[in-house]
Amino acid sequence: MPDPEDDRALLQSAAEAGGEIALRHFRKDPTVYDKGDGLGPVTVADLEINEMLHERLGGARPDYGWLSEESPDTADRLAADRVFIIDPIDGTRSFINGDPGFSVSVAVAQRGRITAAAVHLPARGETFAAALGGGATKNGEAIFGSGAAELAGSTVLTARVQMASEHWPGGIPPLERHFRSSLAWRICLVAEGRFDSMLTFRRAWEWDIAAGALIAAEAGVHVTDGTGQDLVFNSKAAQQDGIVAAPKPLHARVMTHRFGDATSRDPV
Repeated sequence: MPDPEDDRALLQSAAEAGGEIALRHFRKDPTVYDKGDGLGPVTVADLEINEMLHERLGGARPDYGWLSEESPDTADRLAADRVFIIDPIDGTRSFINGDPGFSVSVAVAQRGRITAAAVHLPARGETFAAALGGGATKNGEAIFGSGAAELAGSTVLTARVQMASEHWPGGIPPLERHFRSSLAWRICLVAEGRFDSMLTFRRAWEWDIAAGALIAAEAGVHVTDGTGQDLVFNSKAAQQDGIVAAPKPLHARVMTHRFGDATSRDPV
């Protein structure tokens, strides 16, 4: 079987090829469809990238399972030892609006654990990648999380609604909030230390977070679901109970506010 570094190289090449397709449609009024059931829009570019990735990745690794936002899901992937987890365009609304903050996000999960990943932002010329145990990179250079330990003065990437008091029994933490539309990009921005943390307590689709989760972890960032538990991928529902990514001491302090005992629990 290929090792994680082999898979990382395959994913990175495929993600960058997907980016070339995206750029052929970007800011050129691509055809947009409504997926219905509140699942949001999909463009012709999403579908073309998905088809290319399925052919390219499936051809290279025919025994891997397949989970993609733009493919019908089947139970076959649950029996596979390794599974591709794919988002052809993460941040489709940004793509439609001509905002460069969209990405092609691709990962491999082996028995629930992400082992290789790439997140490519074609309109920004940025590629993040990681292999399990091999560190994380941006455009080939090693990246690391910020190492922030204190809440005061630290930054968080999250939607405004996630900072509502209902989510914080221990009190809203004093974090400086910022936002980017692509979940994968948010995680990668934490991985490279441009922001200290990111979080969402909403149920998150695995294809939105799988690649970024490994990239951040390999950059030394602590990554869990929204309750502080380890992420286990290729679940039947293909969803996780949110995600929190931050340097470990900061992550612990965030969680004390999340669970309501921020004054008495030891945060480290």
